[in-house]
Amino acid sequence: MNYTAIVNSNLEDRIQINGTSSLNNIELISLLIGQCKSVKSSVLVAEDLLKLTGGDLYALGKLLPEGYEQVHGVGKQISLVLSVAMELGRRRTFSALGKSHVIVSSRDVFNRFSDRLSDLQHEEFWILLLKRSNHVLAEIKISSGGLSGTVADPKLIFGRALALRASAIVLVHNHPSGNCKPSVSDRTLTRNLCKAGGFLDLPVVDHIIIADKDFVSFADEGFL
Repeated sequence: MNYTAIVNSNLEDRIQINGTSSLNNIELISLLIGQCKSVKSSVLVAEDLLKLTGGDLYALGKLLPEGYEQVHGVGKQISLVLSVAMELGRRRTFSALGKSHVIVSSRDVFNRFSDRLSDLQHEEFWILLLKRSNHVLAEIKISSGGLSGTVADPKLIFGRALALRASAIVLVHNHPSGNCKPSVSDRTLTRNLCKAGGFLDLPVVDHIIIADKDFVSFADEGFL
C-alpha cells in the first residue's frame, strides 16, 4: 500500500473543500514533494525538513538546494522542487509590492528588496532610481559579489542614473552575515557617492542595508 499516495489523496480532498489554507506546514510541504522519489514517506521528509530550521519557514526558504539534501530522503529532485517553490513565493511577494511605485520612506525600499536580498548567501548592490515626484523610475543591479563584499563602481552607478535622467538615487545592498550594521567601507562609499551626487545635481537620498528581516537606513540614522 502506498502510504504517501493515500495521504496526498486525503490532502487533495481537503483542499477541494476548504482550500490550501486549511493545511498545516507539514501537510503543505509533504504535498509539494509527494510526487518526487524518496526512500521515506513525504510526511516524514516534511517533518525532518522543518526540524532542520526549528519550524521556521523563513529560514527554510534561505537554504540552498544542498541544504535541503542534509535531510535523509531528500535527493536532488526534491531539493530542486523546494528551491523553485521558495523562489516563486519570493517573486509573488515582490510582484505584489512592485505595484506600489512611490517611495515615501525607507520601509518602502526595504519592502521592495527584502525578499530578493534577504535570502542570498552573497552580497548584491542595487540602485533604486527615482523621478522628481519620488516615483520609481528603475531598479538596477550594479554588482554581485561574495560573502563579505561586492564592488559598487561610482562610474557605473552615476552612468546608469544619468542615462535614465533620474532625479535621485537610493543605494541598496545586503549583508549575508545577518548583521545590518554599516561597515567602515559602507560609510566611506556612501560618503563619496553623496559628494559625487552633489556635484552632478543627482542626490543620493538614502542607503539601505538589508540583513535577514532587518535593515538600516543611512538617512534615518543621520549617516548621510
